[in-house]
Amino acid sequence: MKSSTLSVGEVAERFGLATHVLRHWESVGLLAPARSGDRRRYDDADLYRIAVILRAKEAGLSLDGIREMFQKPGARETVLKRHKEELTRRIAAAQASLAIIDCALGCEHDDFTQCAHFREAVARAG
Repeated sequence: MKSSTLSVGEVAERFGLATHVLRHWESVGLLAPARSGDRRRYDDADLYRIAVILRAKEAGLSLDGIREMFQKPGARETVLKRHKEELTRRIAAAQASLAIIDCALGCEHDDFTQCAHFREAVARAG
């Protein structure tokens, strides 16, 4: 009869991760796979949690923030609002940088730093 759990190597392969990543996530409190002797065994709930961790990391959340959401009742809203504010700030900064780059690309002056339009774009970016 085949076990419904997976080894650390099987899980790592499934998600395209190194096994040490899964071990690290366990050591920092993000995962708690069952044990069969001294071997980790991951079930469906663990796989789902790994998928959530990966999506949260893709969204830019830190491991500390993810752990806080998992371990502290009611922390999800606080963590996500804080992260949303940080993303909003970073997006605004990136948009300002993009405006400066677009201005420099559109400038016909040999020295674009001397261009009045470029200087205005830099001043607007703050």
